Amino acid sequence: MAAVIFDMDGVLVDSEQVWADIRRELALESGGRWEPDSQQRMMGMSSTEWVEYMREELGVDLPPKAISDEVVARLARRYREQLPLLPHAREAVERLAQRWPLAVASSSNRPIIELVLELAGLERYFAVTVSSEEVPRGKPAPDVYLEAARGLQVDPHACAAIEDSTNGIRSAHAAGMRVIAVPRPDYPPAPDALALAAVVLDSLDELRPSVIEPSATTA
Repeated sequence: MAAVIFDMDGVLVDSEQVWADIRRELALESGGRWEPDSQQRMMGMSSTEWVEYMREELGVDLPPKAISDEVVARLARRYREQLPLLPHAREAVERLAQRWPLAVASSSNRPIIELVLELAGLERYFAVTVSSEEVPRGKPAPDVYLEAARGLQVDPHACAAIEDSTNGIRSAHAAGMRVIAVPRPDYPPAPDALALAAVVLDSLDELRPSVIEPSATTA
């Protein structure tokens, strides 16, 4: 392995329910609706894709930029009040950064990626960060992972990807990466997606060099 690429939502921060709450609030305030599987369906989408979903499928009658900007603003306020950093996230990042260059490949908007890493004090560990709004297609397409590998100047097949969701696992696998899954119990990945992972962990506390590369020395 030449590098490690982290997803962010659901891997470093426990954020999926926060996204769901904010999108639901905006949808209902704006005359739209919310379905039980709406958040699940939007997981992995780029900002362009989930905004279109909210407009076309949920009936949110606002301009695309207004939807994106309002969700980002509300999310940023929540994170500044209390960042839901997942247990062992900081330690896992610091541990792997001692051995490999790191990147983030996230479906979050660019301002949210930067804010999370700043508030968590982790920005110095990531040489590259990519938002799926900066590539043609969101997850499960491989674009965001391929762009992160390109930024790191490494072969995608020499990268390990840390993921939690159905679309994220499929995205990293389609990019040819070794996928390490750390599923979230509240939004578990589909069984067929989870089967694509090389390793499945119960928590980030188990994410060690020997998991990324079996020949690596345990740290």
